[in-house]
Amino acid sequence: MGIIRVYADTSVFGGLYDEEFKVPTQKFFDQVQSGGFALVTSAIVQDEIALAPPEVRNFFDEMLRFCDVAEVSEHALDLRDAYLHSRIVSAKYSDDALHVAVATVSSCALIVSWNFKHIVHFQKIPLYNAVNAIQGYPQIAIFSPLEVIRYEDEEV
Repeated sequence: MGIIRVYADTSVFGGLYDEEFKVPTQKFFDQVQSGGFALVTSAIVQDEIALAPPEVRNFFDEMLRFCDVAEVSEHALDLRDAYLHSRIVSAKYSDDALHVAVATVSSCALIVSWNFKHIVHFQKIPLYNAVNAIQGYPQIAIFSPLEVIRYEDEEV
């Protein structure tokens, strides 16, 4: 099994500057930098980060050398529209659905996010994957960074 392709949405980059999420976010990015994950982000994240505080923008810029930046393709837009049509999220939160779509069409194995309302939610994850199956895409795992980091006392 190769290195796992992991899509990180905007909330993960900002999580480094949030007391509640700081420690697991730092461990996640440390593991990215040591080659534990192949990090993927997107043009959507770049656009959202442009509105973030300077420290988040600077950190994102530093992490770009460890990232593949996925474009928002026609396939991703179509998949996002299928999520919206299925009412997984409302049109107001279409960018959240687009994160999932871009990660899916970019062949990521999983998404990490601190967005517990629209992405990392036990009711929404099976719905995203049901639409993926209907549209001919594989399932995608969705977790918080806390759930994917490796701990020092683990055997891999």
